[in-house]
Amino acid sequence: MLNGISESGSDVVGSFISQLQALQNRVKELEAENSKLSSQISKCCCHKTEEMQNGSDVESFKQGVESQRKNAGGDKTRKKKTIERNPGYDLKIMTHHSKRYVALKVMYFGQRFYGFASEAQMDPTVESEIFKALEKTRLLVGDRKESQYSRCGRTDKGVSSVGQVIALFLRSNLKETDGNHKISGELIPEAQIEGEIDYVRVLNRVLPSDIRILGWSPVSIDFSARFSCLAREYKYFFWRGNLNLSAMENAGKKFLGEHDFRNFCKMDAANVHNYRRRITQFEISSSNMSFEGGQLCAIKVKGSAFLWHQVRCMVAVLFMIGQGLESVDVIDILLDIEKTPRKPQYAMAPETPLILQSCEFEDVKFICSSDSGQALRIHLENEGRAYQLQSAIFQEAALSCLPLAKDQSLFNDGTIKKVTSHISLLCRPTEPSYEERRGKLNSRR
Repeated sequence: MLNGISESGSDVVGSFISQLQALQNRVKELEAENSKLSSQISKCCCHKTEEMQNGSDVESFKQGVESQRKNAGGDKTRKKKTIERNPGYDLKIMTHHSKRYVALKVMYFGQRFYGFASEAQMDPTVESEIFKALEKTRLLVGDRKESQYSRCGRTDKGVSSVGQVIALFLRSNLKETDGNHKISGELIPEAQIEGEIDYVRVLNRVLPSDIRILGWSPVSIDFSARFSCLAREYKYFFWRGNLNLSAMENAGKKFLGEHDFRNFCKMDAANVHNYRRRITQFEISSSNMSFEGGQLCAIKVKGSAFLWHQVRCMVAVLFMIGQGLESVDVIDILLDIEKTPRKPQYAMAPETPLILQSCEFEDVKFICSSDSGQALRIHLENEGRAYQLQSAIFQEAALSCLPLAKDQSLFNDGTIKKVTSHISLLCRPTEPSYEERRGKLNSRR
């Protein structure tokens, strides 16, 4: 009986060993098949991807009003950032493709975004949406560091742009060959454009409706969207109302030239030690747009670089001058750091009317095909119509409101506030000076 049990146990062990060997052999077969498929995928072109994304440009009209509903709705709820990867998309595989260094001109409506840059732990940001689109279209080559990514500016939460510029390596249709006529998978000469991927069309078909690529340009590998920028231009829109534009323009001209703008920015003493910036252009102009008899105007400021919140602080003081609450000479006083080493406390101008208008570079010409340009114009016109519909609804709501109370007034910026007495900037509490901030930082070390 014991011999029978021993023989039965040996049979079970032998069966397990046989099954284990079969499983090991199957794993080796699957690994070999996986390696073969990965090799095949790495040789694919993006033509298939581009074809799969083809769709009627007329769809942008249908999505116009619906996109406004989505953008104005639950997307603004704060949430921790989550990293999403396109299923089946391997960044390591994409490094085998030919690539070229490209600059992209980006437009975005900033109302629902927590700024442009994605370093902060909040979503959505414009940058995170762009990288999602790059992965979805399989244009990204390697990770962000390998792609040598750079951006021209870091616009804040709610700020828009029609001229932001980023640069990075993207996958290319063009092939370089070595002496043995084998694909090298390396860089593509700048001059080659014919037969290249239509980056504008491919990306715009997957980007959210409030982000669009306006053009692309081949650039040299030593190009930096940040450090190669020669000038940046901002525009700030506002309703004229009863503002004294002449006084505002006279005050704004005092910004021209190189000055220390520490009293016109949010100071970051830990990282920024030089607050001198050069303003090369300042002007106030009227547009052909109006609402209920109010004239829409814009402040244009151009300079080589700007400090954190600099434009919004400049505009805030100009509004005080335009309302007759401050004199034009207050600009000179705030620019004189010897007399005014500490910034008076005042609220910045709202972020929504501010746009990054343009970023200037030497010998960079952006390209947009005629088909992509037409689709882009149709999309932007439809988005504009959708916002005009929203404006009409708000106008109807305003007409249905009760009359204003006696202790309220309608200010020139369109906001209703209680009437308060103005405290002169020079009589207000001040923020710590740069030296005081640095001293406090050093004492913590």
